[in-house]
Amino acid sequence: MMTIGEYIKFRRRQTGLTQEEFAFRSGLGLRFVRDLEQNKPTVRLDKVNQALGMFGMQAGPVPAQRKQTESEGGGNDTTS
Repeated sequence: MMTIGEYIKFRRRQTGLTQEEFAFRSGLGLRFVRDLEQNKPTVRLDKVNQALGMFGMQAGPVPAQRKQTESEGGGNDTTS
């Protein structure tokens, strides 16, 4: 599954927009677009939705992809 930043970058390139053009057309700052495409973990959700809105999308809840640690037993779930 793509991250939001990967999705924005893919769609932006697919439509032939530079980061500068995308920032201007979406009403976002160039620095924000760059941070978003680099998957910076502290971007504002309202601005993420503004960027996604350029492609008729919005952020929503999806199942988390949790990395299993060694201490979790490698998949041997003993809880009932």
